[in-house]
Amino acid sequence: MTIMIHPSTPFEGQKPGTSGLRKKVRVFQQPGYAENFIQAVFDVAERQPGSTLVVGGDGRFHNRTVIQQAIRLAAANGYGRVLVGQGGILSTPAASHVIRKYGASGGLILSASHNPGGPDEDFGIKYNIANGGPAPEAVTDAIYARTREIDRWLAVDAADVDLDTLGSTSIGGMVVDVIDPVADYAELMESLFDFPAIRRVVEGGFTMAFDAMSAVTGPYAVEILERRLGFPSGTVRNGIPLEDFGGHHPDPNLVHARALYETMMAPDAPDFGAASDGDGDRNLIIGRHRFITPSDSLAMLAANAHLAPGYAAGLKGIARSMPTSAAADRVAAALGLPAFETPTGWKFFGNLLDAGMATICGEESAGTGSDHVREKDGLWAVLLWLNVLAVRGMSVDALAREHWARFGRNYYARHDYEAIESERANALIAALTQALPGLPGQAFGPLTVAAADSFCYTDPVDGSISANQGLRVLFEGGSRIVFRLSGTGTEGATLRVYLEAYEPSDGDIDRETPEMLADLVAAADAIAGIANHTGRTRPDVVT
Repeated sequence: MTIMIHPSTPFEGQKPGTSGLRKKVRVFQQPGYAENFIQAVFDVAERQPGSTLVVGGDGRFHNRTVIQQAIRLAAANGYGRVLVGQGGILSTPAASHVIRKYGASGGLILSASHNPGGPDEDFGIKYNIANGGPAPEAVTDAIYARTREIDRWLAVDAADVDLDTLGSTSIGGMVVDVIDPVADYAELMESLFDFPAIRRVVEGGFTMAFDAMSAVTGPYAVEILERRLGFPSGTVRNGIPLEDFGGHHPDPNLVHARALYETMMAPDAPDFGAASDGDGDRNLIIGRHRFITPSDSLAMLAANAHLAPGYAAGLKGIARSMPTSAAADRVAAALGLPAFETPTGWKFFGNLLDAGMATICGEESAGTGSDHVREKDGLWAVLLWLNVLAVRGMSVDALAREHWARFGRNYYARHDYEAIESERANALIAALTQALPGLPGQAFGPLTVAAADSFCYTDPVDGSISANQGLRVLFEGGSRIVFRLSGTGTEGATLRVYLEAYEPSDGDIDRETPEMLADLVAAADAIAGIANHTGRTRPDVVT
């Protein structure tokens, strides 16, 4: 089959963020836009001739169009095989597992994660490398450099692949296998967790509500929770992936998963509630009348992971992103395990996992995972919670109270100020960076600054350095505020403000979080001038 050379010119702004390239659909719909980026990936990706490529996404609008073109580009660029999820579906953790299981050189994951979907909403492309994890900075930097000088993309002239029928076809000498997107992942989960123990408590009346948010985890949750674990039909809500996620924002937090929260706070609430996001890598955990923050979830899972067969031998280490609360550090210290603090972005955990230095990792942004794949994994976290609750024979609330009585409690919240004009957001960060050296010793209400810095990370495996990863203000007594601009949006900038106050086990461990963080909220505005710089008097989202 003839390889077609399509002359092209660079597009501005094709710099991958922490989770790939994310823009509005209308940007990706420009002729040659997606093709330029995918060609840049293929031009710099480390691979042998005839390598295998994994392709899939979260089912959002424009996925199928880009998948078809990615297949044509792969055939023209020397790949020997493409594995694509049926219907174009592959959750992010499932894609990571498929890359690893079948020895692929990498994969294209088409998703904008928890961002809204639809013709007027968001789209994204992320490249994962052979270990199944997001491309490290050296690779994303090389991709970006290539996008700035690219002058052509290659494709074969071929008809669309039937994405809805399992089986193999050939395009330009390249084999395209349409695979079951759920089977390999479900098999992996069954190897890690005590499914018989979970089935027993389900048979005994344990109830659950899972909100798939009309996103990618619906088919996975139906297969695992309802078919393999025996939860009744209907346990999985919003279980059919829709191109626009039903018009909702598929972010599993207390704002966008409000219906689940209200279900779990009702008098007749199920025993356990959970949700996952657009591409399946994030999670929300709520017990009957008890919300668990992602930071606490990481710590509680780490403290109890040995109860699951896949982690019965114990953990090698625990890693968290810098903005995530220090709750997991306290578990690591108690268990005699190393604890690692990394920049935001799952790719920073990859080296630790590959080197056998960590087993469980987590981020405050509702991402938790382990060394079973190289991505955070929403359904994995839900299943580990189910495994722990089944073996311990206790409720989420009881487990949380027991945990805080042992380790103390890190009261924690994240305030998001979304779609800020980029110039205003950058001016805030610039002014705050300049003010950092003068903050130690200053008092803000009852809080006195002990230290302030811009977080810089040196990778303990390869020695690489990642600077400017967030601004930290640490107070006497262990409270902390972190300021960071997010790289996951598609328009303007999102300012994230992370607030954390620690109470020891003999302190106030059963108070309301807003009450415990009120002084930190006031200090954050006084220190950074949020209202003055942005015009915002309150955050758009609190998690």
